Amino acid sequence: MNAAPQRPSPLVAWYAVGVLMIAFIFSFLDRLILSLLVPPIMRDLQIDNFAIGLLGGLYFAVFYALMGLPIGRLADRSSRRLIVAAGIFLWSLMTAACGLARNFWHLALARVGVGVGEATLSPCAYSLISDYFPKDRIGTALGVFQCAAFIGAGIAFLVGAQVIELVAAIPFDRLPPTLADLLTQFKPWQLAFIIVGLPGVLVALLALTMREPPRQGLMQGVEQKIPWPDVIAFFSKRWRMFLAHFFGFAILAAPIANLLLWGPTHLIRNLGYTASEAGQYLGWILLICSPTAVFAGGWFTDFLRRRGRVDAPLWVGIIAAAALTPLCLVTTQLDSPFWTMVLFCPYAFFGCFAVASGPAALQLVTPNQLRATVSAVWMLALNILSAIAGPTAVGFVIDSVFGYNEAVGSSIALVGAIASPIACLFLFYGLKHFRAAARNA
Repeated sequence: MNAAPQRPSPLVAWYAVGVLMIAFIFSFLDRLILSLLVPPIMRDLQIDNFAIGLLGGLYFAVFYALMGLPIGRLADRSSRRLIVAAGIFLWSLMTAACGLARNFWHLALARVGVGVGEATLSPCAYSLISDYFPKDRIGTALGVFQCAAFIGAGIAFLVGAQVIELVAAIPFDRLPPTLADLLTQFKPWQLAFIIVGLPGVLVALLALTMREPPRQGLMQGVEQKIPWPDVIAFFSKRWRMFLAHFFGFAILAAPIANLLLWGPTHLIRNLGYTASEAGQYLGWILLICSPTAVFAGGWFTDFLRRRGRVDAPLWVGIIAAAALTPLCLVTTQLDSPFWTMVLFCPYAFFGCFAVASGPAALQLVTPNQLRATVSAVWMLALNILSAIAGPTAVGFVIDSVFGYNEAVGSSIALVGAIASPIACLFLFYGLKHFRAAARNA
């Protein structure tokens, strides 16, 4: 490696993390508002549970993930700050465009646009944070950043619940006739998308205030842009480690992804909650338990590394998978609203415990010129595999295995209880391969 350039001050670094967190919060708000609007969307667009699973899972994930590859390559040689700002602007407008949908394909195309915009954030953020902080602080910094995902999830449900109530209470008879005529052209769920999406444009301007840090850990004797054959060679030499990491951490994300998309629907269909109530209860659980878990997992990763465990990120994932297996089996199978909410707390905690460990692991074994690219490939695997093994699978199981709408809780349980042990096996297999890659980094 070349001599490392001086890093920005901690104040500058943590300011950037704060801005990236705000962007991440808005990305989850725009992404998850769909989950509170499932019943009216299904009714008005005349679609089934599998179609909702596609909208909230595979369709969004495929384009989110595929666009991450060229964006990651661009971020490895261009201004990551500008790429993030452009992405925020795009996904905010496309979230508002979801409110213009008149059929399934209109909504699907708008969701694709949201996915393309949001594909800019994580690869750029992982690369930026790796240049802002030293290696023994990356896990903590990424943990703080990843907390924003689930702060965003909590806020998405809380704000979404308030938006639904606000839209339902609009006094059309007191509005100017022109405005009233305009608003009555939209369904309440369409207005909710528009209200949630447009404020994100201001966050795009905030992203421009970050400072682009000098790149750390540059590969010796290599230009800023690494040719694709060298990228492929890098993956080929470490294919077992990447296989175990990608499949292990991606499938491990399925249970929390199921909670985010299908949790409100389970509460509404099976336990008698309104959409607003489901959003408020789940919002507070996610707002408290999930960020705590993400930060705890990032801190524990750094704690183990400082004590010589170079494979610490994978052990954090194994612990999370082992804890999630029984929780997945039980949590959405109960008839008691009280005990369901009680178990949602550890479910959310362990569902998020290893969220920072996956990206932290990759930064520890990847040279700077490849970090955004590797992160983009990771996001490809994460989003497609977790969507298939998570929300899309749940929608399929509801319609094709159980065959009735109220089976959403049983479908969440079945899919999660299969995914968690599989994730654990992949991560355990990857331990020795990750240790070898870390020694050669």
